[in-house]
Amino acid sequence: MAAVPPAAAAAASPIQDEQATRRVRAALMQKVCGEEEMFALGSAVARVIELASSDDQGTHDLAYFVLSDLALTQRILRLSNTVQYRTVAGTVVTTVSRAIALLGFDNVKTTALAMLLVDTLDNGAHAGAVRAELEASLCASLVGREMARLSFYQGAEEAAIGALFKNLGALLVASHEHERYREIRQIAAAGKHTPAQASQLILGCSYDTLSAAVLAEWKIPDVIVRAQAALPAGTLKVAANRGEWMRQVASFSLDVARLLAKVSDPAGSPEARALLARYGAAFELDAAGLDQLFANVAEGMQGLMESMNLQPLAIPEPDEGEGLPNVLLLATLDAGEEEAGAHPSGKPKNARELLLAGVQDVTQLRAGGTARLNDVILAVLETLYSALGFRFATVCLKDARQNLYRARVSFGEDHARVQAGFSFPVSANGPGRDLFLLALENDADLMISDAASPKIRELLPAWHRTLLPDAKSFIVLPLVVGKARLGFFYADRAAVAPEGVPPDETALIRALKRQVLAALAAG
Repeated sequence: MAAVPPAAAAAASPIQDEQATRRVRAALMQKVCGEEEMFALGSAVARVIELASSDDQGTHDLAYFVLSDLALTQRILRLSNTVQYRTVAGTVVTTVSRAIALLGFDNVKTTALAMLLVDTLDNGAHAGAVRAELEASLCASLVGREMARLSFYQGAEEAAIGALFKNLGALLVASHEHERYREIRQIAAAGKHTPAQASQLILGCSYDTLSAAVLAEWKIPDVIVRAQAALPAGTLKVAANRGEWMRQVASFSLDVARLLAKVSDPAGSPEARALLARYGAAFELDAAGLDQLFANVAEGMQGLMESMNLQPLAIPEPDEGEGLPNVLLLATLDAGEEEAGAHPSGKPKNARELLLAGVQDVTQLRAGGTARLNDVILAVLETLYSALGFRFATVCLKDARQNLYRARVSFGEDHARVQAGFSFPVSANGPGRDLFLLALENDADLMISDAASPKIRELLPAWHRTLLPDAKSFIVLPLVVGKARLGFFYADRAAVAPEGVPPDETALIRALKRQVLAALAAG
């Protein structure tokens, strides 16, 4: 992809210049949006952003999204166990559900988006430049979060997402068109052009315009796309509406991120005074407030980088003419901690330790006094699913209107389809005995190690054999309060589990169930 050098651009006709820049811009858009990896990133980003926070299903969907990626799960858990949050939690956090309750839905959502960017765009070929831009994006998202916390606008948390993507254009060019990125930096470094003007010369559009174009291609909501638009020069006034406020926050957030990367002690610096002169009136922000924001963001960056096992780059990029930013740079991310061994069934060999941690986690969740019933159920379900290595796990609750037991939330393989079909009448419908109804009638916790056993097979209802024909082992944990049969936990594997469930694990599983029963009784 050939770019028009600044001198040549000056001599070219307006028509020639526009044609050249259009070619550069179109080729870049096709490259950053057409690659399979980038298409997958865009789809994942759009999926995370669309997750709603207004109801319990949104929390469940976010937890499932995180759990579907082992590395993402480990990083979210690390973040919730960093010093910044550990003192709040009091105990080690072991489930994503608890992490969401502790960190907040929107915080986890934005962090997951940031980690998606890191995983996809971290580029060893140009590590110094790409990771510096990644760091700016991560830092900007933390600034946006701080500004949202201070705002009176409803849905202000979206500002953190807008801020995260404010640097997307520069990040994509650094990763996919590094020569163009270097040219833009060289022009801007000469002092006669701003980065926006330099990128306009080389790409045919500013970084802000490129960010907005890519987000629009990814079908990101308009309010976030519009937040990427450049602001007018000079002192800004208080925003007239939420959309204008989000534009101001996105721009301010990236400016703060650039300052923190450049100046080790920004408080009272000329750059900080320039920020106040431009944004102070708009955000009703004074020097003390700005200094506190610097401190909060620096602490947040430390926790975020710790959660991702981030290290400084050992070798600087040879073609960069300047040192790396002062804040720790991102390093190649590992795939997470080494997994414990597992039985052939998929059950972890350290199931007892994982169950114990889950019991402590759920106990802490309930002890906080603010957990809802669905929060407790979700945390217990996640613990069973992860600690025992199940393929699919769900909780079924009684639907009094339909006179059915119906799956309400689930984790695992093909969970949406299985959950939709997982329902059956509350009383026997036809001849023969039904394993699920027998478990409920007798309040008996069942751990079936081989579902193909003839005596077990004849007790399985037709709906289960049809819906889950390959379930080779499973558990059923009835939820009975007094004489009320409220439902049950169910989880299965596609392999037999001859290792069974020893007494210590059984005790912990029942301890988890008691937490749900206590929450049901209290509710």
